Amino acid sequence: MDEKKTLHMTPDDFRRYGRAVVDWIADYYERVESLPVLSPVKPGQIRALLPPEPPLQGEPFEKILEDMNRVVLPGITHWQSPNFFAFFPANASGPSILGDLLSSGLGVQGMLWSTSPACTEVETHVLDWTADMMGLPGKFKSTGSGGGVIQDSASSASLCALLAGRERATKFMSNEKGCDGRLVAYASTQTHSSVEKAVKIAGLGRQNLRLVDVDEKFALRPNLLREQIQKDRQSGLVPCYVCATIGTTSSNAIDPLPEIGKVCRQEGIWLHVDGAMLGTAAVCPEYRYLQEGIEYADSYCFNPHKWMFTNFDCDCFFVAERAALIHTLSILPEYLRNQATESGAVIDYRDWHIPLGRRFRSLKLWLVIRHYGVEGLRYLVRRHVEWAQKFARWVQEDKRFELAVPPPMNLVCFRHVGGDEVNQKIMDRLNLSGKVYLTHTKLKDRLTLRLCVGQTHTEERHVIQAWRLIQETADGVSKS
Repeated sequence: MDEKKTLHMTPDDFRRYGRAVVDWIADYYERVESLPVLSPVKPGQIRALLPPEPPLQGEPFEKILEDMNRVVLPGITHWQSPNFFAFFPANASGPSILGDLLSSGLGVQGMLWSTSPACTEVETHVLDWTADMMGLPGKFKSTGSGGGVIQDSASSASLCALLAGRERATKFMSNEKGCDGRLVAYASTQTHSSVEKAVKIAGLGRQNLRLVDVDEKFALRPNLLREQIQKDRQSGLVPCYVCATIGTTSSNAIDPLPEIGKVCRQEGIWLHVDGAMLGTAAVCPEYRYLQEGIEYADSYCFNPHKWMFTNFDCDCFFVAERAALIHTLSILPEYLRNQATESGAVIDYRDWHIPLGRRFRSLKLWLVIRHYGVEGLRYLVRRHVEWAQKFARWVQEDKRFELAVPPPMNLVCFRHVGGDEVNQKIMDRLNLSGKVYLTHTKLKDRLTLRLCVGQTHTEERHVIQAWRLIQETADGVSKS
C-alpha cells in the first residue's frame, strides 16, 4: 500500500459523499409512500445478498451506496411511511436527522460535564424547556430539586426509576447487600412488558411483580392496588415501586394518576409514570388533563422519538428528587475524578442512567423544538388526534365494525364483528398488500386491530385511504 495515501476519508471526499448520502435520504423520503410498508422479504434473504467474507481492500463509496438500494432497502419495513399505522410510531424528521448528524460529527462522549460541557448544559436546558412545554410541575426542572435527562427508551427510564425506588425503600442498602426477596413492585395488567424485564434486572424477581387488574377502559384500579399493597405489607413484604401509564400500548388506556398518587404518597412508595406515547400530547394545553395527578409522581418519562418527530433514541426522563437517583447510580472511580465534579457545581449525567457513556442526543431534540416551535408541534399533534377521532366515527358508522374501547387520543382499537378469524384475515391481507401496515392486540381475549395516527408525514388523505382499504379488504374476506 502507498504510504502517502491516507486510508481515511478526506474532508473533500466527506463533503462529496455526504451530499450523496443526504440526496439519497431526501430521495427516499420523496418515494417512501410508494414503497410496500411491511418488508416482503423472507428470513435469510438479505444475508444471502451479502458476501461471505469481508473485503480485504476498501471499496468505493459509490458501490456501498448502491448496496443501500440493492441489499438494505428491500429488507426495510418503512416506519417513515405515511401509511405506517402499526405499533406506535418511531418518528424521524428533517431537523432531527440533521441534529443526529451533528451529534455524530462532533463524536463527543458526554459521560461527565468536563468531557464536553455543551453536551451536558444543552441537555439540561432543553429538558427544562420540555418540562415547561408540557406543563410539568416545577419540581421536575433542574432549577429545583429534580431535573431531566435523555434516556435511550422508556424501558431504561422504568428500570432507573425502579432502582431508585428500591434503594429509597431500603435506605440504599440493596446496593450494598443485594435484594432479600421482600421487595415488591406494582403495575397494571396492561403495563408495558419493560416493567417485567426491569424487576428481573433489578433483582426483585418476577414473582414479586404484582399485576393489578383494570377497569372497563383498561385502566388500573386504585382500590385493588391499595388492597394488594396492604396484603403484601401484612405478609412482611416491602412495597417499593408503582408504575402508572398515560397511554398503554394495547389500548392507550390512561391510569387514574390522582388516586394512584394518593395511594403511593400514603404508603411511601416510589411512583413512576410512563407517558411514552401519549406524553407528547401535553404540548397542547387542552390535553394536559391526561397528566392530572402528575404532581404525585417521583419520576416521569415520555418519548419524543414516538410522537414528537425526533428520531430514535430519545426518551425524556424527569425526577422530582435527583439526589435519590444519583445516590442510587453513582460510582466514581479514580480515572473519572476531576475538578468540576469535585466542586459539586455541575451535572454528570453518567449518574442518571445505566451506561457510563452517552451521546449528544439533545441536539436532535433541540433542533426539532427550534424548527417546529411549540405552536408547530401543537398543530401537528392536534391534526393527528382529529384524524384518529374521525376514523373512530367511521368505524362506528359501519355496522360490520365496532370499537373495542373509546379512543382517548390517536390510537383506535377496533374489530370486525365477524370474530377473531375474520379480523386476522383482514389484517394479514392488508399488511401483505404493502399499502398499509396495522398491528393487533387482545382486549378481553378478543383479537383487536390497532390503527395509530401519529407518523410524521401522515396526512388526512392517508387515513381516508386506510379506511377504504380496510372496508374493501373486509368485503373480500367476507366473499372468500
